Amino acid sequence: MDNQIVKTFKDIWGNDDLRHRILITLLFVFIYRVGSFIVLPGVDVNHLGGLENQTKDGIMGLLNMFSGGAFSNASIFALGIMPYISASIVIQLLTVALPSFKKLQRDGESGRRTLTQYTRILTVFILLLQGPSYLVNLHMQTSGAVPANDWWFNISSTLILCGGSMFVMWLGERITDRGIGNGISFIILIGIIARFLPALGEEFALQLGPNANGGLIKLIVEIVLLLVVIGLALMLVQGTRQVPINYAKQMAIGGAKGIGGERQYIPLKVYAANVMPIIFAQAIMFIPYSVAPLMGEEIGSAFQSYFDYRGVAYNVVFALLILAFTYFYTAITIQPTQMAEDMKRTGSFIPGVKPGSDTAEYIDTIMSRITLPGALFLAFLAILPSIIGPVVGVNSQLAQFFGGTSLLIMVGVVLDTCQQIKSHLSKSSVNGMQTSSRIQRRSSAVTTND
Repeated sequence: MDNQIVKTFKDIWGNDDLRHRILITLLFVFIYRVGSFIVLPGVDVNHLGGLENQTKDGIMGLLNMFSGGAFSNASIFALGIMPYISASIVIQLLTVALPSFKKLQRDGESGRRTLTQYTRILTVFILLLQGPSYLVNLHMQTSGAVPANDWWFNISSTLILCGGSMFVMWLGERITDRGIGNGISFIILIGIIARFLPALGEEFALQLGPNANGGLIKLIVEIVLLLVVIGLALMLVQGTRQVPINYAKQMAIGGAKGIGGERQYIPLKVYAANVMPIIFAQAIMFIPYSVAPLMGEEIGSAFQSYFDYRGVAYNVVFALLILAFTYFYTAITIQPTQMAEDMKRTGSFIPGVKPGSDTAEYIDTIMSRITLPGALFLAFLAILPSIIGPVVGVNSQLAQFFGGTSLLIMVGVVLDTCQQIKSHLSKSSVNGMQTSSRIQRRSSAVTTND
């Protein structure tokens, strides 16, 4: 197995295009991580203790995690990529609700570019709302860290925060175009990993230090439990339901034409929406916290107490949003009518089901049946940290990785990135075989002529 891993790395590094994409991705990730430590001009980093305490756990801790710690650092990237995701949610909802947006979605590449431009514009408006809210929260949580009643600081910092998030969005798009994986999801993944390692180190110190709260046995139990949850997440992301189809073809039998068929399968994923529903649901949950500081300290405190990530209200709303977005995202990514039309055009059919509308209805029924258990399982994994944290006694930062948004995003993005790497290697292998075949044919032709 070790030889296979070494061979895989050699194949990756030996592929010029893939090596270039990986290096570009690493460069953009490095720029993003450096930017998360660049503090807003005028902020005293020695007085950020209150903000750091606020973002240790709870939903503010998740927001800080998604920004890779930039939120608690009062960085130029403090608002992170979540405003862009919030704008994407609104635009995708409009493609379902408004015919004009639905038409743009069907217009191919030109329509996609127009929708992307609308998303960017909406992101700017969201940032102009969240920027001042972040500064108000910064004033509330810190003492002496920022200038008091300084209008120039507030205006300039809002513009810098907006520019920082737009730059992060640009980095994500460049990773998608020139690097490996989905850039926006990859940016979130990097932020999660940046918070996971310190949280794991803190748990090791807590269980193995002089004031151990369980010792080595408890640490082993926690690691085993974490691996079990990762396995469950893998099962969810990779689960499929095989739907048999026949590829019909004309063939001659004893001089007469007949219909023959080759049995194949359509792999319908149990969780076709990948990590997007949980990212969308989490983005919605962040919105009240983003605007609450603008409504005063009392309202902000009420939001924080009501939507505590360990509370019933938060977890119920979060689970319902995940269920809704799973069905929504599955509906816009898996289109039974289009699949039925494509099958009919190629002469394929599902045994026992009439081509056309009956096939579309059959596929839609299958998708509805397999999406429900997948969505319920996803919702369970999402709220699992609020259960494991108090029961097992894991520190609040590490508990967020026992299921929840963080773990599911990590598993989903890593699998998607690995799949893209595998696709690049396969494509390179096919191209290499075709090139070799052409060279052999040319050599044979030259030999024959001689």
